[in-house]
Amino acid sequence: MAHTAAAVAALGLTKPNVVEPLQVSFAAIGIEPSDWEGDVLAVAVTEKDVCRSPGSSFENAVLKRLDSQLGGLLSEASAEEDFAGKAGQLVVLRLQGQGFKRLGLIGLGRSAPSTAAACRGLGESFASVAKSARAGSTALALASPGGIHEEFKPNAAAAIASGTVLGLYEDNRYRSESNKVHLKQVDLIGLGYGPEMDHRLELAKHVSSGVIFGKDLVNSPANVLTPVVLAEEASKIASMYSDVFTATILNEERCRELKMGSYLAVAAASANPPRFIHLCYKPSGGNVKRKLAIVGKGVTFDSGGYNIKIGAVCNIELMKWDMGGSAAVFGAAKALGQIKPPGVEVHFIVAACENMISGTGMRPGDIVTASNGKTIEVDNTDAEGRLTLADALVYACKQGVDKIIDLATLTGFCRVALGPSIAGILTPSDELHEEVAAASEVSGEKFWRLPLEESYWETMKSGVADMLNTGAIPQGGVITAALFLKQFSGCTWTLLGRCGATRTGRRPGSASPPWWNGFSRTRRESTKMKPRKGGEELV
Repeated sequence: MAHTAAAVAALGLTKPNVVEPLQVSFAAIGIEPSDWEGDVLAVAVTEKDVCRSPGSSFENAVLKRLDSQLGGLLSEASAEEDFAGKAGQLVVLRLQGQGFKRLGLIGLGRSAPSTAAACRGLGESFASVAKSARAGSTALALASPGGIHEEFKPNAAAAIASGTVLGLYEDNRYRSESNKVHLKQVDLIGLGYGPEMDHRLELAKHVSSGVIFGKDLVNSPANVLTPVVLAEEASKIASMYSDVFTATILNEERCRELKMGSYLAVAAASANPPRFIHLCYKPSGGNVKRKLAIVGKGVTFDSGGYNIKIGAVCNIELMKWDMGGSAAVFGAAKALGQIKPPGVEVHFIVAACENMISGTGMRPGDIVTASNGKTIEVDNTDAEGRLTLADALVYACKQGVDKIIDLATLTGFCRVALGPSIAGILTPSDELHEEVAAASEVSGEKFWRLPLEESYWETMKSGVADMLNTGAIPQGGVITAALFLKQFSGCTWTLLGRCGATRTGRRPGSASPPWWNGFSRTRRESTKMKPRKGGEELV
């Protein structure tokens, strides 16, 4: 969402600036770090790498050679700065008469990175060095590349590249002045090179592009990113990759024809009309072996409705982020459009709307009817996300998919249970859980399976309808939310509850913890995220 202009004038006449997208190239090369030429050479070092006897140079071969080339300046500077290679430590030297203008040491701690998350963190640290130096060309080398298992090196390089791109990211669309990113070229030294490495780096570039697109969406204010504009942004993906994508955008009238009463009840109070968004990816070569749906919550602003979010602890000013699930969905769609994997058909589905207050809006106690005919007594209008997802899941099943992945900032209980960096998985399918867990290990994202305790469904029963939307007790809210959604999914399904993971403690515009992550809350904001009385913030 590099440029979005609303179809109508946005409230406050706000229009995002046109921002030049990041254009960074990555290459894995096989030279000695000391022979590299460019603006900034950064070397990632462990505590063991920088060990040396008093008055002597480094024992590590890479550092020893660099120190000799610099006439002992590196060992002198590391001693003066008390640099010991600890995680988070950083020292940068400005040089003259060398092939590189600056040399940086990035501390790794006791050992070289062994997970995708750790490598991504290294990439972010490297990006901060490049940004501070306003560098156009950079290289990152490992002082002890043997500390990384050979089979992991391609994944490590990809994660470093991804972390670098995300570390460079800043959302400058709504600032009158912004800093320009100068970095154009990154060389990775010591991780190997060749076609396989080039392929992994290219994949990382595509995935990072999708993540940034999702970040731009989730960072956009609600007066700009309305449901209509979100649909426009999704349609641009289909237009950009028209060889593999089609877009179907359903207006309110069409949703009414499809009997999406649960979704439309949430949308009823807003002056901004809803849009039901369906992107379909089909590989150009055909031969589809699997069909998958990725469904995301797309509430572009959540006031709570008549159960309004009152007081500082409810963070109503942050509720533009309630479409974080849809941001992740469309970020994934953009990445898929670039990667173009064969053999799989993927449906990206979002029921976009706002949850507002007006005389036409949904009231506590109302009974709404979903598109599968099931009736829901609305005992809390601030549990609106599951109402929109109910009709989205019914629609997804009608596409003939084998499996559904549901992404949602559905309940604050997930954050209470798992904290800000871990998403919850709830699914009745052990097979699907294992597949998500395997993907989690590769990507470096953190998930934890929560029980889908069927006995809790008793608390969701209504005396006048098929079910309640929140239930009689606040405890176990993430489980009852998943049990609610299960009533609308007729195929293998899993919920990734991302409420905590979407609200991170990073500074504005920075890279967030692992993906998928359109996850972009700030430290100031995250300290304010407190649950309602009873432990839950319904979103």
